[in-house]
Amino acid sequence: MSKLLECKGLSHAYGKKRALDDISFSVESGKIVGLFGPNGSGKTTLIKMIAGMIHDENGAVNICGNPVGEKSKSVVSYSPDRMAYSAGKKVTDLLDMYELMYEDFDRKSAEEKLCDFGIEISDYVGKLSKGNAEKLQVILTMSRKAKLFLLDEPFNGLDPVARENVIRIMIGCVPEDSSLIISTHQIGEIEQMLDEAIFIKDGGIVFHRSVDEIRSETGKSLSETYMEEYR
Repeated sequence: MSKLLECKGLSHAYGKKRALDDISFSVESGKIVGLFGPNGSGKTTLIKMIAGMIHDENGAVNICGNPVGEKSKSVVSYSPDRMAYSAGKKVTDLLDMYELMYEDFDRKSAEEKLCDFGIEISDYVGKLSKGNAEKLQVILTMSRKAKLFLLDEPFNGLDPVARENVIRIMIGCVPEDSSLIISTHQIGEIEQMLDEAIFIKDGGIVFHRSVDEIRSETGKSLSETYMEEYR
């Protein structure tokens, strides 16, 4: 398999606080990767750097062989940890916006998924429940024909049924030759869909390994391994 994402020597600081410290790793095509770590470990900063939302002179990010820029952003679909859409917008307004911004956006697929989950395109964003707002965000993100999908805490505040629905959306939408990186604290609920796990702490990588390797070598689940590592 080819390397879809390469991160080399990524570092970033907010004032005197170092959020990332010389992070390097790569992800091949066709992989679903979990990004795990305690609050403040650097997960969101890392995802934003890959998405091109944060820039730094230190290190480099290459996606499909291109540095972060117009070419890389055209193949990356990013969902932030907080919905940034105006409460006064209707769902159909967001569909219009995505269709205008992204040539690879599949509006028909998005509308079908919204219908499946009982979200009307005439609904106002501000009137949606927390669960439906998160489903909307994930559906919009995953309805592109992107090469790399980035989801930052897609389960925030969701009940178990809503989390299961969001997971169904993710699993059903990733093309075989694309990759998905998910940052979340809900390790147990996504463990079975993961190919690899990246654990980070204090801005550095603790390890990046195959989930099957972790289970076979330790005899423990990913959740148990996480608890041992960060306890």
